[in-house]
Amino acid sequence: MSVMKRMSMIFRSKANNALDRMEDPRETLDYSYQRQVEMLQKVRRGVADVATSRKRLELQISRIEGEHNKLTEQGRKALELGREDLARSALERRSGLDNQLADLRVQYQQLQGEEEKLVLAAQRLQAKVDAFRTRKETIKATYTAAEAQTRINEAFSGISEEMGDVGLAIQRAEDRTAQLQARAGAIDELLASGALEDYSGPRDDIQAELDRMGASSGVEIELERLKAELNQGSLQKQLDPGAQQAQPQGQPQDQRPQQGG
Repeated sequence: MSVMKRMSMIFRSKANNALDRMEDPRETLDYSYQRQVEMLQKVRRGVADVATSRKRLELQISRIEGEHNKLTEQGRKALELGREDLARSALERRSGLDNQLADLRVQYQQLQGEEEKLVLAAQRLQAKVDAFRTRKETIKATYTAAEAQTRINEAFSGISEEMGDVGLAIQRAEDRTAQLQARAGAIDELLASGALEDYSGPRDDIQAELDRMGASSGVEIELERLKAELNQGSLQKQLDPGAQQAQPQGQPQDQRPQQGG
């Protein structure tokens, strides 16, 4: 395959895909329906035109029939008055009208037949247009529902993909927050212990030393209290080593025996 043929095929393929993306079946259906409605309107106008022509022939025939009857009456009166010549003249004119009436009646029959055909065609076309309209609306509704479902599915798919990235971002944020909290706590402890100096404000060496001594004094007091408790417990064991063994179960340890009466 030559390069030009390949390029032509690729161009047609891309153009076809672009047309598919641009085409909306609902618009195509509406356009087809509009064309059918226009055709139906043309047929109806044709019916109206034929009916108008038929009506004109009816009026013309009615007028000529009136003249025909008038000439017949005039010929009769002429004969009654002994005017045969006038009667002959009236009959001759009436004969010409007979030919006109015959031609007009033929045309009238033809127009009437055409009108009936057009009316029947218009009725059939109307039925087809109505059926197409019903089918068109059904297809449009189905297409709209399918399009909406497709968009929803695509949205869910996109959300699922994005939620994975969001989950990773949240995990990284939580890890970073934990690191910052741990670092802040460590710095607070270092500042409190004096291992790390706070340069954010003016340095107060006297207050810092007093705080350190106060913290050390509290520790020393607690240490002395614990020593005292331990020494007291050891002294009691030395003074009464068998008190706990001889004491009945359930009796308080400091209960003394009652003196005799």
